[in-house]
Amino acid sequence: MSAQLPTHADVVIIGGGVVGCSIAYHLTKLGIRDVVLLERKQLTCGTTWHAAGLIGQLRATRNLTELAKYTTDLLFELERETGQATGFKQNGSVSVALNGERMEELRRQASMARNFGLDVDVIGPDDILQKFPYLDLSDVVGGVFLPKDGQCNPVDLTAAYAKGARMGGARILESVKVERILKEGGRAVGVATSQGEMRAGTVVIAAGMWSYELGRQTGVNLPLHAAEHFYIVTEGIKGLPGNLPVLRIPDEWAYYKEDAGKILLGCFEPQAKPWGMDGIREDFCFDSLPEDMDHFMPVLEKAAARMPMLEHTGIQTWFNGPESFTPDDRYLLGETAEVRDLFVACGFNSIGIQSSGGAGKVLAEWIRDRRPPMDLVDIEVQRMHPFQGTRAYLRDRTTETLGLLYKTHWPFYQYETARGARRTAFHDRLLEDGAVYGELAGWERPNWFAPPGETRQYVYSYGRQNWFTHTAKECLATRDSVAVYDQSTMTKFIVEGRDALGVLETLSANRIDVPVGRLVYTQWLNPRGGIEADLTVTRLREDQFMVVSSAPTHFRDLSYLRARAAAAPHCFVADQTAALPMLGVMGPNSRALMQAVGPGTDFSNEGFPFGTSQIVEIGYARIRASRITYVGELGWELYIPAEFALHVYERLREAGRDHGLALAGMHALNACRMEKGYRHWGDDISVEDTPLEGGLGFAVAWDKPWAFIGKEALLRQKEAGPLTRRLLQFRLKDDSRLLYREEPVWVNGRRAGAITSGMYGHRLQASLGMGYVQAEEGITPEWIVRQRFEIEIGWERYEAEAQLAPMYDPRNLRVKA
Repeated sequence: MSAQLPTHADVVIIGGGVVGCSIAYHLTKLGIRDVVLLERKQLTCGTTWHAAGLIGQLRATRNLTELAKYTTDLLFELERETGQATGFKQNGSVSVALNGERMEELRRQASMARNFGLDVDVIGPDDILQKFPYLDLSDVVGGVFLPKDGQCNPVDLTAAYAKGARMGGARILESVKVERILKEGGRAVGVATSQGEMRAGTVVIAAGMWSYELGRQTGVNLPLHAAEHFYIVTEGIKGLPGNLPVLRIPDEWAYYKEDAGKILLGCFEPQAKPWGMDGIREDFCFDSLPEDMDHFMPVLEKAAARMPMLEHTGIQTWFNGPESFTPDDRYLLGETAEVRDLFVACGFNSIGIQSSGGAGKVLAEWIRDRRPPMDLVDIEVQRMHPFQGTRAYLRDRTTETLGLLYKTHWPFYQYETARGARRTAFHDRLLEDGAVYGELAGWERPNWFAPPGETRQYVYSYGRQNWFTHTAKECLATRDSVAVYDQSTMTKFIVEGRDALGVLETLSANRIDVPVGRLVYTQWLNPRGGIEADLTVTRLREDQFMVVSSAPTHFRDLSYLRARAAAAPHCFVADQTAALPMLGVMGPNSRALMQAVGPGTDFSNEGFPFGTSQIVEIGYARIRASRITYVGELGWELYIPAEFALHVYERLREAGRDHGLALAGMHALNACRMEKGYRHWGDDISVEDTPLEGGLGFAVAWDKPWAFIGKEALLRQKEAGPLTRRLLQFRLKDDSRLLYREEPVWVNGRRAGAITSGMYGHRLQASLGMGYVQAEEGITPEWIVRQRFEIEIGWERYEAEAQLAPMYDPRNLRVKA
């Protein structure tokens, strides 16, 4: 029911689905009561009303799991508080494996879940049959049971959020369409609706599949696309228990839910059907899409064989409705980079119900504090790149992302759709030489090089994959001779002007006021001392600097930098990423190779010390060479004007014949950086990790005259005594098992941390990882040698060595040779 539109609110929320109503509820819980939620038709009418209502707790990271756990805990409290039933029942969930590799995935997930504090059991076929009778388990290997998962009624849950929000003072208006977002001076200041304009201090887009167009009209990139999502509901089945757990059989793309004596059977099929490419009709409300029995029939046939009683059970409902999916299957949350005071919560990839409580809570806190309350970089909207918002890209990628929810989550998986979006200057030449490409942030990157006659494709496994031996050769060439890496995808900004130094000194923990030609490794911190960015800064002139960071953080770092540069009268930022292709020339023969192609420069230690940068001539090109490495060997990074890129590459390849030059890919780069303990932002260090905890205190200039962001927090931590949380380097004693991410770390028989990233180190012939460990007594080198370390992989523990220093060349003798 509609009411008169107010002229102003502290916060206006666009969208009356389960997430929008949760945000309104949680804002009022924080004392922000001047909240107005606007719904174009009726609450739940877009996607929420037809959601399956599954409540699962385990997500890919600890923090996202905490959000899902919060939703589960909240549902009981919400019913008590509002008197509105949610239909929630905690009947648990069972995931089933039909082959050994899927069981390996489930066992690894179970280890992770237990480390996150979830109740979880690894179970066999007999246990599965006991929990969910009626199944044919002749080909089942095993499964995982989470007893505190469950299901709810999405419409009732939304009604409970809405009632709680109203009880807290929020106003919820239906039949009010938001036609556009009002902007002034780069800020969102309100909305224009079908009933007139309304001003607001904060605007939130939580409009589901309509969010894309609202963002596009506002100049904001919200990459999501709707896809058709199918399920059936059977007729009543006599005697069907009401306490059956939710059943997932991902190898058959299917999930099963008991619902009022019936079975709801849904799917996440490998080849999805994008929907709404040409827009969503104006009157779309509680609508379903046309049935496509041919599309759903393979799922139904597998289900009838798996649960034979379905062969004799009628189908009451065939349903097809739209769900929104993002390019990486993670939702979009937070304040937008393009428009300040505009927040978003959308693109929930069919997990909006289970995410609703946690997402609503953290976004409400983010709105209040104007900063995220925890590490949410996996789902921050600012991670997305502009090209990912193009309609063609979204349509193509959505055909794959829906099915990836149930596809085996292989290590090193490479997307198969929407490829070739961004290519470096060297792409075709490297392809001719055997490059097998992967994709990161849309960039095609050579991950490994296949020898002549070898099939150029991935054969996935949780063990050693088919590229393992080829990457080993690339790593050994890096160690023993010289290898060239295409690192063009690194982000590069030029920061200049008389205020540039001040801006960078305020942002950076390390000293930036260094001589021209010096290169500085540093972090940008938040006020809590957490690491917002990990990068290098090279001083090109007195008032000009080059900032280099990683490809995935391109637009996040750019918006962070520009927001602070905007407050300085004379600081200008130019994005030069595409204009400066970059090659890494790495290995003990790199000096001789560089001397051969650049005879006019002295590449000796005296003429070109580590951590310096110079303009050098290679052939007809003037390029920038910086002596730095991400692989732990003597080497240079070459920043080349795009028009000269191939010319320089050809000179290197020609001269490289006399120096044992090899081509190496990103898997080799990752293996080498793991051996050297080089951190990767977003995995090993992030917004909740300080430089001290991450072992990067050497990059903090405590005594520099500029007060950098986060200094006070770091000083407090430094003065508090030995750290109780530290990033350690690990080496498994059994090198046949591989580490990837989130494997639990045990210290003296207790869980004390988790792996943040892992890789096999070919120079050391060892399975390696790094990860944080917690110990209240304080973590020191002396403490480490007294402990017994184990790492849990797939429900089993393996002995490991641990240390603070890198496993490879800890004294940097090779880097500074």
